[in-house]
Amino acid sequence: MITMDDIVREGNPILRKVAKPVELPLTDEDKKTLVDMLEFIKNSQDPEVAEKYGLRPGVGLAAPQIGISKRLFAIHATDENGNLYSMGIANPKVVSHSVETNELENGEGCLSVDRDVPGLVPRRARLTITGVDHEGNDVRMRLRGYIAIVFQHELDHLDGIMFYDRIEGLEDPFKKPLPGFAL
Repeated sequence: MITMDDIVREGNPILRKVAKPVELPLTDEDKKTLVDMLEFIKNSQDPEVAEKYGLRPGVGLAAPQIGISKRLFAIHATDENGNLYSMGIANPKVVSHSVETNELENGEGCLSVDRDVPGLVPRRARLTITGVDHEGNDVRMRLRGYIAIVFQHELDHLDGIMFYDRIEGLEDPFKKPLPGFAL
């Protein structure tokens, strides 16, 4: 079981590396990593389990955050319409995105960051991603709003980007444009 002791904290160089794609079909090891990360996220949202094991609540976790430089992440979050997105994803790729932006009103946090970093994090309002889920199925999802932000946060981890790198006003906004996803 993954615990907070397994979470890599900011400052560790693995969080700044671009993670490597995984081989498909998924190996048993990569499937297990995805399932374990998904279990951690679910456990972190269960008040009893979280308290018992000292887990901070989260909605997503990327493999680099547990010291594995692979293009894998897990999400367990609900969108504004009550739809649950609960899956591990391998080799996620953005295939299209909106020009419009969106951000969380109260900013973002991260399991790898043990401090409050205030500020708005601009994200694409809508995006379409592809990848392979933890059961080996090809997935294609059109995301918008909150859930799109969650996916982009985890995608950034796979590219060595921390959420605070995108906060407006921390540095010259013309130096760090919104993510330029390969289409």
